[in-house]
Amino acid sequence: MRAIVVEDWTEPEDLKVSEIEEPASRPGFLKIDVRAAGCNFFDILMVKGQYQVKPPFPFIPGAEVAGTVVEVGDGVVQEDGGVVEGFQVGDRVLASAGLGGFAERVNIPASVTYKLPESMSFEEGAALPIIYPTSYAGLVFRADLQAGEDLLVHAAAGGVGIAAVQIGKALGARVIATAGSAEKLEIARQNGADDTIDYRKEDFVERVMALTEGKGADVIYDSVGGDVFDKSLKCIAWNGRLLVIGFASGVIPSVKANRILLKNIAITGLHWGAHASKDPAKIPATFDALFRLYDEGKIRPVIYKNYALEEVPEALSGLGSRRTYGKVIIAP
Repeated sequence: MRAIVVEDWTEPEDLKVSEIEEPASRPGFLKIDVRAAGCNFFDILMVKGQYQVKPPFPFIPGAEVAGTVVEVGDGVVQEDGGVVEGFQVGDRVLASAGLGGFAERVNIPASVTYKLPESMSFEEGAALPIIYPTSYAGLVFRADLQAGEDLLVHAAAGGVGIAAVQIGKALGARVIATAGSAEKLEIARQNGADDTIDYRKEDFVERVMALTEGKGADVIYDSVGGDVFDKSLKCIAWNGRLLVIGFASGVIPSVKANRILLKNIAITGLHWGAHASKDPAKIPATFDALFRLYDEGKIRPVIYKNYALEEVPEALSGLGSRRTYGKVIIAP
């Protein structure tokens, strides 16, 4: 089969398609014919050896997939005895694979695989398994976002940003979105943002304070870090919650604890991947909620573009340089 194989730390632009053996069947796993795979910023870091997870060589990057079940491994409950939650050959599924998505086929544990809603495309399915649980768990479990509150979403046209805008709106919040161009602000607006701020042209702190009549944002969703984190502390409301999702700026900020005390705020974080080992019960509940929101038309993944497997370098380059919005998809 064809796959992107990493045999040493490398630059994304040097990735190439290789011909390798198809993965062997494994007990407890489903073999998936990959129809779509999602790209993430950490894919870039991983192939360069700069990510916190360093897989042994050789490995195939790509953590999100959607496709069709072509083989059911031993020990997997199959849908042939009235077991609704079982799997069978031909099922349309999505999964957070961890690795292996940039290939024509991949083995994935059945325990982390979910059936696609009937109306969800493979591209949408591959765009969902990481960014939407991240935003949902962050806003619901960590930030306790309530209807009527003001939610400030930074980098609102990116993958997790759009998910946060959609979910925040679905939860009844007033959503204020920041982005760095008119095009990206329009994307945020189309996905539910009530107000938008071009951080390259205006001071988002002043604008947020004006929009909230001096109160500040109740919840701030920060996937950027650096100066954005520091300035966010200046426009957060009394009893506000600053939600740390990541550090796309490359700068991990710090904060003096007296600032937390004086405004009675909470600074909290969300590492979705850790739930598998630390809080596994939250995972199915989160996907159930997301599928329900999708069926109700309140969330829908935004696809920037589909790329062929040979175009993975181009796809990752666009993602890394922030030329894209929403989700970048590989179609093996």
